[in-house]
Amino acid sequence: MKAILIANPKGGSGKTTLSTNIAGYLATRGQRVAILDLDRQKSATQWLSSRPMELPAIELMQPGSEHGSPLDWLVIDSPAGLHGKNLDHALKLVHRVIVPIAPSAFDIQASRDFFQVLHQEKMVRKGKVFVGVVGMRMDPRTRAALTLEQFLQGLDLPVLAYLREAQVYVNAAFEGKTLFDLPPSVAERELEQWPYLLGWLESGG
Repeated sequence: MKAILIANPKGGSGKTTLSTNIAGYLATRGQRVAILDLDRQKSATQWLSSRPMELPAIELMQPGSEHGSPLDWLVIDSPAGLHGKNLDHALKLVHRVIVPIAPSAFDIQASRDFFQVLHQEKMVRKGKVFVGVVGMRMDPRTRAALTLEQFLQGLDLPVLAYLREAQVYVNAAFEGKTLFDLPPSVAERELEQWPYLLGWLESGG
């Protein structure tokens, strides 16, 4: 089983949007996928409860439970403020960490501190866990988006995607869907931003 941790110490960074859409993509590829929802708001759990039965299945893994049958992928939607022993434990479970960052001064500062913590973690230092970054809710016309893009370009980490702020994500979530469950014509513009991220997830190193 491969596992992905979606993590940022700040709430509202887009962790659940990223988690559900990654899970949705993997499910459409015929993979057996589960989400471990550790966020206190349980948004991913609520989203799964509204997911139509006819769509590719995504399972819900309960914290602390053993999964009955083998999974291909586990997507962990982490809580805000993940640190210390909880972060150590999570990193021992996964092979990829994705850090979503929204374009605000508060998000950038919180993420800068988080990257320093990640770089000190043994699993990351030894190259057993790979870290990537995603710019969330990007509007290229704004100063905030430009500031975030400059910050991300200064990191020694792969920038996996810049995802636009788009109503299609909101509308899909209301229906328990992801971009990858929609007709291509509906989500075509947003889907163009995903290939590098998805290739990075599925690559071996």
